[in-house]
Amino acid sequence: MNRRRMAAVIAPVVALTLALTACSGNSGGGNNALQDQGAQGVKTADINEKPLDQVKDGGDFKWPVDQLPDNWNVNQVDGTPLDGQSMFGAVFPYVFTQNADATVSENPNYVTSVKLVSSDPQVIEYKLNPKAKWSNGRAFSWEDFAAQAKVLNGKDPAYEVSQTTGYQDIAKVEKGTDDLDVKVTFAKKFAEWKSLFIPLYPKELNADAETFNKSFATEPKITAGVFKVQKIDQTAKTVVLERDPNWWGTPAKLDTVTFKKVERPALADAFANGQIDFYNLNNDVNAFKRAQGDPNTVIRQSTYPDYTHLTFNGASSSILADKDLRLAIFRGIDTVAISKAILGQMQKDTQPLGNHIFLKGAKEYVDNSGPYKFDVEAAKKQLDQLGWQAAGDFRAKDGKQLKVRLIIPTGTPISQQTGQILQSQLKAIGVNLDIQAVPSTEFFKNYVNVGNFDVTLFRWISTAFPIAGGQGIYYNDPKNIGQNYGHIGDDKINQLYDTAAQELDESKRAADLNEVDKEIWAVGHQLPIFQSVGAFAVRKTVANYGSPGFANTPYDFAKISFVK
Repeated sequence: MNRRRMAAVIAPVVALTLALTACSGNSGGGNNALQDQGAQGVKTADINEKPLDQVKDGGDFKWPVDQLPDNWNVNQVDGTPLDGQSMFGAVFPYVFTQNADATVSENPNYVTSVKLVSSDPQVIEYKLNPKAKWSNGRAFSWEDFAAQAKVLNGKDPAYEVSQTTGYQDIAKVEKGTDDLDVKVTFAKKFAEWKSLFIPLYPKELNADAETFNKSFATEPKITAGVFKVQKIDQTAKTVVLERDPNWWGTPAKLDTVTFKKVERPALADAFANGQIDFYNLNNDVNAFKRAQGDPNTVIRQSTYPDYTHLTFNGASSSILADKDLRLAIFRGIDTVAISKAILGQMQKDTQPLGNHIFLKGAKEYVDNSGPYKFDVEAAKKQLDQLGWQAAGDFRAKDGKQLKVRLIIPTGTPISQQTGQILQSQLKAIGVNLDIQAVPSTEFFKNYVNVGNFDVTLFRWISTAFPIAGGQGIYYNDPKNIGQNYGHIGDDKINQLYDTAAQELDESKRAADLNEVDKEIWAVGHQLPIFQSVGAFAVRKTVANYGSPGFANTPYDFAKISFVK
């Protein structure tokens, strides 16, 4: 499954377990294989881009999802799965939008200008679009910014916030010359300030903790986007969005977008039957081969910020609370073999991922995994030293078997395959991996979010903001767990993140973040396995949608349509 790294960087959005240059014969390319994400030939985006006068007006775009949102408030802990956030971009304001190449741009639908007006202290001034109005008829205001900043600063634990990065550094939000002039002053510098207020929510949502936590759980009460919610059907597991007639920007080409829950194994059939208009291949070779054989399909691939990993649980309730035990298990996992097994039949070259913060294809990427690479004998030796002695097939200590519980969601073939490979690899070093598949709709809410696992497997989707997106995952704050589901971290990681967050020089900040990554490896926080091939099977008639690169926060819903 996919989860978005909150910020906006790698949000979990359960992808693997729930959750691709055209290169197949149907896609017009001359190769039968996709390319490794580190290859130069992978496109920044592959979306069949067409000007609006070449696409149809009207129609319904059918979008498959793994689940409906658990909460339409992305800033609340249950609101982070990727499927929900795909919808949010159509109905909520994003002050900045991500481009395919991981740059960001001001969104003129909501702001007429955003400027850094002072560096010391750091002050950002937002000028709001006077046409922008919430669905309750109220104009946008500086008060929307002030309310969101106050709630997300992390000071009141009654608000179940998913992350506080950046907001915790804000000293004050003030009214400027009028209600459409917002001045945000920081108590300490925050380099990734453009990651804030995406999305922006109405002040009504942030009125009190009960409203923040629960009022958008089943539906968004107030919106402000190119689309609005027409219908949410929990029985049929569908969300239908329709054009918002009050939208002041470029109107959407589509009449509606229908999001429908489809189990991963059923995606290809649903596509063939016209029930959906695209699907993420989700690193599944069977889905890839099926798409290659469908004459109505184009396989699109881009440098997609999506990777599969193992999250370990370092809480006292877990057998993996011991850092040295986690690192010993790291050494017993052959990520090269897993990568080849999952991706090898789809792409020419397959290399595991060696960084938690920067992905392959990024200029800042460095493989920092060296000291923790696969080494069976080293793993066995370390387990011996820790007192986990061989006792039949599996090791034991003080009469307790070395049994680790892996939680995965049902209906996700790649998670199941990966789990079985892990089970075999860990048995070789005497670790009993107990695979437990749970309903996909409960996977995050009842297991991952609450630490009900020893190790779990899903995908992170990154954004253009490695600090804002990643700090909530790796920062250790007992008062606000955020997305640090394994409760792992130390003061060194915190301090390194704090240093990076205040560094305005991009090259120095990247170096700081690679130091953060080295420490994340050292504490046995998470084990990256492989980066997604970034491949999508898309109906040939679809325009302005496919494999978007980083241009998914939000998607450009106004342009998505079908060719004339």
